[in-house]
Amino acid sequence: MKTRQGPDALLLLATVLLLGIGLVMVYSSSSVWSLYKFDISYYYLRRQAIFAALGLAAMFLCSRFNYWNWRRFVQPMFWINFLLLILVLIPGIGFARSEAQRWINLGFVKFQPTDVTKFAMVLFTANYLVVKKEYMHTFKRGLLPVLLVAGITFGLIMLQPDLGTTLTILTTVFILLFGGGARILHLCGVAMTAVPIIAVLIFFVPQFRYQLARLTSFLNPWADPTGSGWQIIQSLLAIGSGSLGGVGLGASRQKFLYLPEPWSDFIYAIICEELGFIGGAAVIILFLILIWRGFRIAISAQDLFGKYLAMGLTALIAVQVCINLGVVLGTLPVTGITLPLVSYGGTSLLMTLSFIGILLNISRYSS
Repeated sequence: MKTRQGPDALLLLATVLLLGIGLVMVYSSSSVWSLYKFDISYYYLRRQAIFAALGLAAMFLCSRFNYWNWRRFVQPMFWINFLLLILVLIPGIGFARSEAQRWINLGFVKFQPTDVTKFAMVLFTANYLVVKKEYMHTFKRGLLPVLLVAGITFGLIMLQPDLGTTLTILTTVFILLFGGGARILHLCGVAMTAVPIIAVLIFFVPQFRYQLARLTSFLNPWADPTGSGWQIIQSLLAIGSGSLGGVGLGASRQKFLYLPEPWSDFIYAIICEELGFIGGAAVIILFLILIWRGFRIAISAQDLFGKYLAMGLTALIAVQVCINLGVVLGTLPVTGITLPLVSYGGTSLLMTLSFIGILLNISRYSS
């Protein structure tokens, strides 16, 4: 394959700008709580900056690592993914927060195995589409095997439980399968089967009661304004306060313990409050550029594996952005999905920058 002179410049620029905005806003949104709890205003910024540096190093390495070699890691990633998803469910290894057992504590860092699952599923599906390309229009020989693997994976994730990540990966896999030639009729049939199963879990299984509370609060947050509807209401108040130009960088009122953990899932609300419509629109435009360049890289890739890998990684980022913004704007139930490159979260940032590095490498070999 012929190498281009350099990686995709617009993708790299959008990534760096979003990362910079994220670091600034993590500090702005977390400084009050950080000072209150740790006696220093930059606790979260310092941790995020460390992972940003590690992530940039990972992005550089991935951009120099020939993407075709990732096919060698399909099976190892597949089994590592399942091992981590099982380990996180074991008491003493995995630990719970907000009624969900999603984290493994390594002492120096806490991470979610589902961050690995996202990449493992994209890698597995991209490779599967290449191997089974002539059968993807059939259900039994093409679609069914990958659905069985995905179903086991989603089942383990739902045991945590983590509906947001399940829907994120499920949507990404569906986009990949559709792009890989699966019939829309088959995909619609699978979706129509999955929806009632998820509905039964949410409404009748005790472990999912907090998901039901999130759903009902999304439909009418004012029914429980000091409980399950609190986050959505405070998020909308933050966005509304920002108006056109914002209240000023660092001048947010909602970060004063009104909006829970504003440096994480709801950081976009603080961006809109402090920087206004202009700042919020700028962030969306940067994400649109990133997603556009990612799909463009997929279209121009020289081989099917590069095409599907780029498509899957871009779709994964795009789906997370859409879900997060939907939650913050009150159009989707609270899911716990963070805003890529912007929200606080070490392993999530590290993995996202690695994804960008892989996209940059694919762009170097694009036709």
